[in-house]
Amino acid sequence: MLNCTKLLKKVGTVRLLALLIFVQGTIHLGAIYGQVKPKTALLRTVVIDAGHGGKDPGCHGGYSNEKDVCLSMALKLGKLIQESFPDIKVKYTRETDVFVELIERANIANRANADLFICIHANAGSNVAYGTETYVLGLHRTESQKKVMERENSIISLEDDQGAKYKEFDLTPDAMIAIQLQQNVNLNNAIKFASALQKEFNNIGRYDRGVKQAGFLVLYKTAMPSVLIETGFLTNPKEEGFIGKTEGQDKMANAMFKAFSAYKLAFEGKTSTNPSVSLDTSKVVEKDTNSSKIPSNEVFFSVQIVSSADRLDLTSPKFKGEQVHEYFQDNLYKYYTGIFVKDLEGAKKHKSSMQEKGFSSAFVIAFSEGARISIEKALKLAEK
Repeated sequence: MLNCTKLLKKVGTVRLLALLIFVQGTIHLGAIYGQVKPKTALLRTVVIDAGHGGKDPGCHGGYSNEKDVCLSMALKLGKLIQESFPDIKVKYTRETDVFVELIERANIANRANADLFICIHANAGSNVAYGTETYVLGLHRTESQKKVMERENSIISLEDDQGAKYKEFDLTPDAMIAIQLQQNVNLNNAIKFASALQKEFNNIGRYDRGVKQAGFLVLYKTAMPSVLIETGFLTNPKEEGFIGKTEGQDKMANAMFKAFSAYKLAFEGKTSTNPSVSLDTSKVVEKDTNSSKIPSNEVFFSVQIVSSADRLDLTSPKFKGEQVHEYFQDNLYKYYTGIFVKDLEGAKKHKSSMQEKGFSSAFVIAFSEGARISIEKALKLAEK
């Protein structure tokens, strides 16, 4: 097996990225949504991880603790899966209020030979922060993502050795790139499931903060597609009034179940006539909530500058320093820059500047509610 860490030291990150692009271009990784794995694959086992527990309460709101909210949603999700798919084995990292070390959560999933690992959490922030976001293992791109990662990782101080066992866990950019190279298929599948989750959360009225990457220790050692869901902000009274109560937890668990059902169909190479459990391949994959914010409900225009058969890092030199966003459509990853709410002329001017910068094939595109639409439809919606 290729030792990526040693390779990094020899050739450096830039050359390894070039190698990664070459490898991805020469190895067949399967079609993106229609065929996540060969059609003979079956999703047999899922491990559901309720974050925190026992002496670790997690974050809290005015009346609820993260550990209790997470456990409730985890058990509800597991029950829905077992009732609808009796052939699937559902295993929990905890079913009661007990403390489980982060590495043991990953070990439980690995010992079960799980096909999917779902880690459920609640978020903390200002008293006005809101929305859901789903993480996969990778490099954080913003300070807010880093803070979420640090908060969730900080519980290792409560473990018996106070986190000594994690010293070998290398979360540096070079090491994370090596892990992504080694676990390319798992990462791609995790992103697909995370995208399905965010779609279903949006369908029940939750604000979609996007699919993101960060170095969560609980995902570091898992050997299957793994996601960490931040279901909402307990520090926001309105958010706590939703995920902190049974009705909201039921809705979140049902949304997770619909995403799971859609992912299962894709994983097994099947299709569905039920649009509520279909994977929308035109959805935005990652959203930046700090700058160039993507509107959740308004029509906006943008400029597409790059398309690729392989997923690109949003900081790739190909983008020439432009802040870009990504969506997936027609078996291609597509990248666009600039957010112009109901402003076609602004987008056209931006297109001209992008062409002058070297993106000769740049063209204007439009989105509504996270999905790409025609310019004509966007203009009609913008008039309302």
